[in-house]
Amino acid sequence: MLAVHVDHEHIHNHIIVNNVNFYTGKTFETEHNQGKIPERAWTKLRQVSDELCRKHGLSTIENPHLSKGKSHWEWELDKQNMSWKEQLKRTIDEVIKVSEDFADFLAKCAEYGILVDYNPDHKIDLKFMLAEQKERNPRAKFTRAKTLGYFYESKQIVRRIESYKYQMSHSPKVKIIRTTAERFQQSQGLQNWADRENMKAASKALNEMTASNSTLEELESAAHTAFAKRMKALSDMEEAKKKFDEIEEQLPVLSELFKYREFNQQYRSLTGREQKKYAKNCAYELEQYKEYSAKVKEMFPDKKIPTVEYLKEMQTKLREQYAKSSAEYNFYKKEADRLARQIQQKRDSQRTVQRYLQNEEAAKRKKNQLE
Repeated sequence: MLAVHVDHEHIHNHIIVNNVNFYTGKTFETEHNQGKIPERAWTKLRQVSDELCRKHGLSTIENPHLSKGKSHWEWELDKQNMSWKEQLKRTIDEVIKVSEDFADFLAKCAEYGILVDYNPDHKIDLKFMLAEQKERNPRAKFTRAKTLGYFYESKQIVRRIESYKYQMSHSPKVKIIRTTAERFQQSQGLQNWADRENMKAASKALNEMTASNSTLEELESAAHTAFAKRMKALSDMEEAKKKFDEIEEQLPVLSELFKYREFNQQYRSLTGREQKKYAKNCAYELEQYKEYSAKVKEMFPDKKIPTVEYLKEMQTKLREQYAKSSAEYNFYKKEADRLARQIQQKRDSQRTVQRYLQNEEAAKRKKNQLE
């Protein structure tokens, strides 16, 4: 099909081809690129189009090799302002939903068109790339998991898989009595009893399904949001603790440095014999200052050395930040657990109704067979 478009300032054609031969089953490239022909078969198609354009006085692209075409999929992404990185994140999210564990996640990435570079021994242990991105640009580089965001690092992916499995887990609490067994067919009273019990269970399940105004999809979305906020709070807690521990190491070193700093200042204020005499009398103090000075330079390579009072003030703020993040973490954990229970109940109810309908259908078929 040749579609001529005049929706822009320049007239242009869209050539649409069924890529698979109806008779041979071979693709267009396979049939026309035999013998390792350097130029792709699509080039020949473009040449025919260009010849027709020139014949009718229409312009053509003079140096097509300098331009880089786009797949329809990539064009759609650009249209939606969705970058490769954003598409990569969304695809990873989908893989997480169907993974049993981290090893399974790594294996399934290939099925979803994601290339993975995982090395637990390296500091940067996890990298991703869309396979189509690599096909379009062989020199394209892998994207670090950390670059994609906190939730795409290896440890967080493990937690997200566990959380999703927990939310989606199913353990039916209500049993539907299967009335296709011989004993139910031979006893009308037993069958009536089973039908009543099954109807009660199905009715209760229907009530549970409609009890909440939220759909299953809305509950799952809310549960994922709560989990994300919970993980963000956990990240803030870990960050606050990390900074607090750093200050805890820095404080005694700075205290010792300032303790011996006056000896160094006094030493530098002297000259000649007086300086030598002072160095001899305060050798230990000057040596201690030199030792702690080296440690401080290592701790603060930017040479911005804070005061002890400032660090203590920072510790107070970090304690408050940690307490706040901890409260948020506990809140969203309870919220995620509550939503997970609702999701499980809704799924239980849906499956109970489904099993009820399946049993009714099977019982009818059995009855018809016996009749």
